[in-house]
Amino acid sequence: MSKGNRIKHTFRLPPDLSRQLADYAGRKRVSQASVVEAAVASFLSPDGSEQMEAAFSRRLDRISRQLDKLDYHVEVGNEAIALFVRFWLGVTPSMPDDEPDSAKAAGEQRFGNFVEALARRVEQGQRLSSFVDDKVR
Repeated sequence: MSKGNRIKHTFRLPPDLSRQLADYAGRKRVSQASVVEAAVASFLSPDGSEQMEAAFSRRLDRISRQLDKLDYHVEVGNEAIALFVRFWLGVTPSMPDDEPDSAKAAGEQRFGNFVEALARRVEQGQRLSSFVDDKVR
């Protein structure tokens, strides 16, 4: 900061803030006045707020794009499940009344196989969304 003419200002700080100012100035080996001067200059600088606003804007844009992509993938997943369920309901015969226990056991076994296959795909990083992204582009 410039060492030219200075105007004296007197102000009071809370004890906590005063200790933080003294500690910071001591660690940086600069005067407390120069720390206050730099802080006030930064606070009053129009560039500082514009830079912060630009950074927030970029982050919000990125988050917005991520949410749009997430929304798309959720829609694709929902449509895929709906299509599968409609197909499954159309081709699966009704359960005979005389075999409910064996049908239930077979259903539990098939569901267990489904959960295991799903866990394997998730662990390997295979995603339907990556397949869809490749086909759409």
